[in-house]
Amino acid sequence: MNIKANEIIEKVIYITLATVDESGQPWNTPLFSAYDDNYNFYWGSSRESQHSKNIGSNNKVFIVVYDSTIPAGQGEGVYIKARASVLNDPVAIRKAHRLLQNRRPEPYWKLDYFLNDTPVSLYKAVPEKIWMNDSSRSDDVYEDIRKETKLS
Repeated sequence: MNIKANEIIEKVIYITLATVDESGQPWNTPLFSAYDDNYNFYWGSSRESQHSKNIGSNNKVFIVVYDSTIPAGQGEGVYIKARASVLNDPVAIRKAHRLLQNRRPEPYWKLDYFLNDTPVSLYKAVPEKIWMNDSSRSDDVYEDIRKETKLS
């Protein structure tokens, strides 16, 4: 259990999502997101956006939730290897929509928008492996190390 990782995920509302296209070209996208009790992440995106197309051909993604609000040298992040998919089931869409709406200070998309054939879909990423920053010093040289962790 990593309380600091949980705190970062609760505090930071944007994730950075890394995907790759069919030719192996990387793509990185910042996204407003929400998460559930199992730390599955949700977001809405155009089906025509590059990251959405990439997920359609390769569902392996990498998410970073990084707290950039603290002073230089003290930043911490949560690094997540996950599998992503578009949500098609109305029950799953309702759940994701509610989570996203609860995280916003004012309303955004209406639920009906996602229950019809529109250019925007809701997506879900299910974590497979999670790391946190872990630093050490060797001969006064800072080493940025990732240490596998679990979320509570």
